[in-house]
Amino acid sequence: MVSGRAVVTRDGEQLALAAGESIDIPMGAAHRIANPGLEPLTFIEVQRGDYFGEDDIERLEDDFGRV
Repeated sequence: MVSGRAVVTRDGEQLALAAGESIDIPMGAAHRIANPGLEPLTFIEVQRGDYFGEDDIERLEDDFGRV
């Protein structure tokens, strides 16, 4: 987390994060991030491993109408 506060949902568990904190998301874990406040939220997502494609994304919910 760079700035702001976030609520990360990871496999149904909700975790509150603040600037300077981080979280690991295991491969295959359903996850989502939300900004619960009015302050802008800035975070950096880092992907590790051998494959960096996004064709394996399975959208469980989408508030933004993406396919």
